[in-house]
Parts: sequence; structure tokens; C-alpha cells
Amino acid sequence: MILVTGGAGYIGSHTVVELLSRGSEVVVLDNFCNSSQDNLCRIEKITDRKLVSITGDVCDSELLNQVFSQYHIEAVIHFAGLKGIADSLQNPLQYYENNFVGTLKLCQAMAKHGVKKLVFSSSATVYGEPQSVPLKESSPTGATTNPYGASKYMVEQLLADLCDADPEWAAIALRYFNPVGAHQSGLIGETFSAASTNIMPQIVQAASGKLQRVPIYGGDYPTADGTGVRDYIHVVDLAKGHLAALQGLESRGYDVVNLGTGVGVSVLQMIKAFEAASGRTVPYEVVARRPGDTAQCYADPTYATERLGWRASYSLDDMMRDTWNWQLRNLRDHKSDDTESHRS
Repeated sequence: MILVTGGAGYIGSHTVVELLSRGSEVVVLDNFCNSSQDNLCRIEKITDRKLVSITGDVCDSELLNQVFSQYHIEAVIHFAGLKGIADSLQNPLQYYENNFVGTLKLCQAMAKHGVKKLVFSSSATVYGEPQSVPLKESSPTGATTNPYGASKYMVEQLLADLCDADPEWAAIALRYFNPVGAHQSGLIGETFSAASTNIMPQIVQAASGKLQRVPIYGGDYPTADGTGVRDYIHVVDLAKGHLAALQGLESRGYDVVNLGTGVGVSVLQMIKAFEAASGRTVPYEVVARRPGDTAQCYADPTYATERLGWRASYSLDDMMRDTWNWQLRNLRDHKSDDTESHRS
């Protein structure tokens, strides 16, 4: 069985779909602080498979020991943790406890029960402000600009040290960039918070009339149209990358792999692509740059192909189409709920 922590969240739920679809047995551990149990029902509907769900926290050592004692866990995909750059600046203690201490306790339980294969949900934030693009796995890391990124970097250091100390361990940290999109069924996707400052939620909310206009932070960057450029990846491609990483755990030791398309997309390009996919106009306004934002950040995904045999296959148009399809389905299913928040 595969234990998926945070398996009810945005990326976790799509990964569980891929695992079940390939025939794996899955145990999901989630405290549902920023996800919904409804996602698990939807996963079962998509796959026509049953999964085991446990409500709990990775910081709960006693519960973790119970899980590993009760189920024959072969490997762990670890998503559980808090995600939010701005939120981490306001609540650093929560981020270090949930993201770092939670992973520490998970690894302690794994070691105790002889489960030494782990795929970790890391982030491109470990690179800090890029010195050059595209970003390679060998690019400098550690100069993070927020507690969220720092907590991911600390976990990477923990896993590297663990694998160096014990040759039986195999761990891969997946540094992914900007996940967007949703499952083609429209049953699972990212539920956007009204307070989110990320570009995709704001585009969707502006198209839906919930936001007056999208604020574009900076229109004078040294890019083709003056707006910031990022690497956006379809969440299903990302999920498949985790399955490829599971296979990659056949090689012992520690490794890091970028998961991105390698294609930089500007904010204005994102807006235009979403308008084409949705048939809606997305009003926007260029405002001042935000502190810490960079002009460009995108991946060199070459190593992912070499190491894992993985490459992104979904286009920007696919990402926007599936995002809008999910949003339409979500609006129908939650007409009375304008405040639901979900981050993974």
C-alpha cells in the first residue's frame, strides 16, 4: 500500500486518482484543515475504486505508529503541510511545525517500522530569487525569501542527511513550480479562497464576477509584455510525476527533481488563454510590484525526463480549459458557498 499524507488536497487528490487508476492500494492521511472529505468520495467516483481514509495529523506520532502498524505500507508520498507564502510570513511557527516537524515525525515513524521510501512534495521556492533561468536542480538553493520556502528547504536537508546516514533510505524531493488545472471529469480541482493573491484564483474570480479586476503586480519587468513570467504545470501532469518518482525510488539514496514544463508564461498570456477557454472577459489592472517578486522563474525539466522518464504533456490551453470546467462544476455544486477555502 502507498500512504499519501495530505491526499485529500489539491495535488494529493489528483495523485491518489492516478495511483488508484494504475491499481495501487492507497491509504490517505489528512486532517482536512484545508481540504474536504468530499474529495475522497469524488476520487472513488472517478476511479470506481475504494481507498482507506484516516483523519489525523502527521504531527501525531502515536497515530503515525498506529497507521504503520495496521497497514502494510511500502512507500509514502508526503503532501501534508501548510502552503502560503504570505500566510507563512504572518505565521512562521505554524509553518515550521507543520511542514518541518511534521515531516520529522513522519520519518521517525517510517524508520521505526522499516518503511524507507519517500516522495516529498517540495517547491521551486527553495531556489529563492533566481540568479538565472531556467532553473536546474544544481541551481543555488537555501536563500529563501519566506518561512514556507525555508520549511521546504529544511525538509530537503533532513532527507539528504537521512539518506546519507542510512543507505537503505530512498527519497526524492520534487521541486514543482505553479500547478494549475483540474481533473478532466470536473469532479476534483482547486477550490479558490476569496482572499487568495495567486494569479489563477484571481483570474477565475474576475471571470466569475466575484472580483472586480485582476491586479497585475508590475508591468515593467524585462519580459516580452512587461508582466511576470512563471512556469505553470497541469496538476494531472504533476500527479503523474509523483508516480514516476515512486518508480524512481528503486534507486537508493536522495535526489531532487524539477517538475515543470520549461515554458515561461506571462500574467497577460495567462489571462488571454483563460479568456479564450472560458469565453469570458477578465478585467485587470496593472499595479505596483510586490516585494520579493521576480521577473522570471521557470524550470529546466531535462533531468525529470532523464531520471524519471517524465515530461509534461498538457498545454496552457488544456490547463485553462480544465480550470474553467472545474469552476463551472464547482459553482453548480456550491452555489450557496462563496467562502470555501482549499489549499494543499
